[in-house]
Amino acid sequence: MYKHDEKQMIMPHEFFLPFGGKLNPENRWCKLALLIPWDVIEDRYARCFKNLRNGNEAVSARMAFGSLFVQNRETLSDKKLLEHLTENPYMQYFIGLQGFTIKPPFVPSLLVEFRKRLGADIINEINELIAKPDISKHDQNNDKKNDDNNNTPGDGGGTPEEPHSQAADAGDKVNAGKLILDATCTPAYIHFPTDISLLNDVREALEEIVDVLHEPYKGVARKPRTYRDCARKDYIDITKKKRPTAKELRKAIGQQLRYVRRDLAVVDKMLDNSPMELLSKRQYRNLLVSQEIYRQQSEMYRNKSHKIEDRIVSLSMPFVRPIVRGKANAPVEFGAKLSVSIVDGYTYMENVSFDAYNEGITLKQSVERYYERFGCYPEAVIGDKIFRTRGNSQYCKEHGIRLSGPPLGRPPTDTELRKEQRRQERDDTGIRNAVEGKFGEGKQIYGLGRVMARLQDTSIAVIALQILVMNLERRLRVLIFNIFRIRIWAFGWAE
Repeated sequence: MYKHDEKQMIMPHEFFLPFGGKLNPENRWCKLALLIPWDVIEDRYARCFKNLRNGNEAVSARMAFGSLFVQNRETLSDKKLLEHLTENPYMQYFIGLQGFTIKPPFVPSLLVEFRKRLGADIINEINELIAKPDISKHDQNNDKKNDDNNNTPGDGGGTPEEPHSQAADAGDKVNAGKLILDATCTPAYIHFPTDISLLNDVREALEEIVDVLHEPYKGVARKPRTYRDCARKDYIDITKKKRPTAKELRKAIGQQLRYVRRDLAVVDKMLDNSPMELLSKRQYRNLLVSQEIYRQQSEMYRNKSHKIEDRIVSLSMPFVRPIVRGKANAPVEFGAKLSVSIVDGYTYMENVSFDAYNEGITLKQSVERYYERFGCYPEAVIGDKIFRTRGNSQYCKEHGIRLSGPPLGRPPTDTELRKEQRRQERDDTGIRNAVEGKFGEGKQIYGLGRVMARLQDTSIAVIALQILVMNLERRLRVLIFNIFRIRIWAFGWAE
């Protein structure tokens, strides 16, 4: 059951502190609370409860979203987040509490439900609202060219939709702004997978299932033999070797495959007499995933190959796939592949998938989304060479968009034209550095370098939320800079 919070947002000076005093309105959490569209979040969050009539009253949308924001902003675990919330009055104000309390506002396990309800779609919608007002300023030049009402430079030019409507009425397309595109991998929180370690995890999961299925018959019948001590010893022997040879490694993999095959046969036979209800949801999922892992590993072992379609690399996170990046420090990463676009310093999530894909095919989709946001096409698309395909070049040419990099075909014979192209490439490279900086910021500060969520949907939601955190932090920096600039201007004017 969910009740909409009808209370108006309290100001920092209205927050109750039992030890006296008031919150500082200049604190970052107080300023961030004013930048977030809480009413929109409340409306979207309430839709998750439209079919629920009974049960305990759910926490507010501000508490749910605010808690997730604090967690990703400070890169905290679920339990650490609750500790910070009970100690920091500014964080309690940010999540919507009316006064300071020493009691945790909710239990840590509820954060999983928050991530499920506030999915990537809702978070991306909020991200659009946060980033769009500032980004729309880049269309002011177009307004000056196309607005017959002679707007003054100080009035903001109009809404992002106006350039589109004016261009449509005039029968002409006006391009504005630059769209930066790139992709990266957001590694999941798993240990580096190897075939031998994966098979050991499968074997241990099957042995746990054998123990559970045998529990009702304990003292009545003998437990089927699984040779778990021998299997564990064989696994330890190979992992203790610093550099095992290929022959030794293949022999160890074969041993673990035989242990897993025996355990699967034992479980299958025990299920003839024991009900499936004895297994928990996690154990049942592990059984299904173990069967698929055994099939894949057996096929690769027989074919003496290390490649197979939809290869599973983690028992607990079977949706994670290896993403070949070709980087010097990490040629292969394990996590979701993320395509983003950057406009005026704000980041948008264009595509995310745990399966590898060619990011070059996302250019048309990203450009069309740019058109939906701002009512016009970009004047230039900045990306690496993977975006410079024949189809993308033709698409950009049709819409009057300049695609960064040298054009396809033979280089021009004109010396001046070649110099101009090289100068433009250097400028585009400098502009493209912004996306690399965003990736570094997200991975080193906000947790994109190690996504802690364990489910597929919640992992994608966390990635979207971390992008929103970066955009909101930029909004805060812009706000502080504008306040500082106004004060400097006022001081100079007074002088």
